[in-house]
Amino acid sequence: MYVLVTYDVATGDAAGARRLRRVAKLCVQYGQRVQRSVFECLVDPAQYEILKYELIKIIDVKKDSILFYNLGKNWKPRVERIGLRETYDPEGLLLV
Repeated sequence: MYVLVTYDVATGDAAGARRLRRVAKLCVQYGQRVQRSVFECLVDPAQYEILKYELIKIIDVKKDSILFYNLGKNWKPRVERIGLRETYDPEGLLLV
């Protein structure tokens, strides 16, 4: 399944800055950053539940928010990219 994860973490204090770094670090493990607080993640249902669970443990639900947009398995016709960044294929070959 293809999931878009967006987040807004209050960074008015040191604890908020730490939460922001932790959220970004976790999201990098599951997907590709496409904007500052936006990640595209290609995950199976179990990974999706783990990702949500781990993110909920990190954020302060009274100050921060996370949005999950589940685009499903047939996501390619629903995603259109325009502009500066080159596109990538999350189902393609990953070179590390």
